[in-house]
Amino acid sequence: MTAYVNQVKAYLDRYQAEVGGDGLFDPHHVAEWAYKNGLHKPSVRTVIDAIAADISQVWREEYRTSESGQRYRAKHAVRSKNGSRTMSLWADIDDERAPREHFVRSFSQRRQQIVGDCFQLKTDVDVYNAKDPLQKSIQIPLDFTYDVEELQLPFKGKKAA
Repeated sequence: MTAYVNQVKAYLDRYQAEVGGDGLFDPHHVAEWAYKNGLHKPSVRTVIDAIAADISQVWREEYRTSESGQRYRAKHAVRSKNGSRTMSLWADIDDERAPREHFVRSFSQRRQQIVGDCFQLKTDVDVYNAKDPLQKSIQIPLDFTYDVEELQLPFKGKKAA
């Protein structure tokens, strides 16, 4: 673990000891508490990273509607390594200058994120189910074919206006 990760874990331990509470944690409350108590003084890099995260979030949440009425995400990111640093480059789906390869990589990366999320969900459910074998097991189907088809039904056979 990095020194920073250990520092953040120490914030949480101290926060728990001093503030108590119900066992639920809001990262913003912990961050505000750590900042006010002088436990964390953000560097210029930290401030720039926070602003960049806000910009990415705005781009991530930008949706448009196609001529056929489908709501689609406008901006798409590709994560890549630049030395030891991970970076994201964004492109607008409607920008004709944006290379097709960017979107191929972006869609592939998003699919891998979904696979990873499904793997983790399956693991979490399996661990939960194993805790009390006398309870009926929670079943989580991971085949989304029919779910996606159902969501597409309103757009089947629609033509552009």
